[in-house]
Amino acid sequence: MRGVTTVQPSARGRGSRRVEILDAAAELFAARGFHGVSIEDIGSAVGTSGPALYRHFSGKEALLAEMLLDVSERLHASGARRVTEAADAEQALDALLGCQIEFALGHPALITVHDRELGNVPEPARRRIRRLQRLYVEEWVTVLSELYPGRPQAGLRAATHAVFGLLNSTPHSAGELPPAAMAGLLRGMARAALAATQGAQGVQS
Repeated sequence: MRGVTTVQPSARGRGSRRVEILDAAAELFAARGFHGVSIEDIGSAVGTSGPALYRHFSGKEALLAEMLLDVSERLHASGARRVTEAADAEQALDALLGCQIEFALGHPALITVHDRELGNVPEPARRRIRRLQRLYVEEWVTVLSELYPGRPQAGLRAATHAVFGLLNSTPHSAGELPPAAMAGLLRGMARAALAATQGAQGVQS
């Protein structure tokens, strides 16, 4: 398919302690909100003092920025790699669905934090997050353009965002079914939603 766009190494490659802190902070931010969590709360969650966290992050805003940058980088890089490795557009879409479903089922707290707290990320980190997200969306739009030729890209882009909303519903629904069953349900519903773009009318590019 297409080449992978290079991104900076994610936090996942920079030490397990740092990852532990990010994961604990995501759970706390999802449960209490960014402003309801202190550095001391995060330190306590990982068995250390709050001030000790300053060895890893300059502050709570920097921690939030790295958290959301990390997940945006990983999603984009994983999606681009899977598209590149796919034999055709059908396999590429299946791979993209797998990528997003794995994320949605594995990291519901991050979905909640992103939806509620992106506005608390300082610039220019917020611009980088938005750029990575746009690149990830365009991976989907390019694949969908091959599967549904003639459909306006604006419609395919809107469909992609709608499917993200469906798949990213896991903070509310993931506990209802075993993970494998939930993954199958999400995949089937997403496929049906994307197939409906063939019959959509009145969408202009």
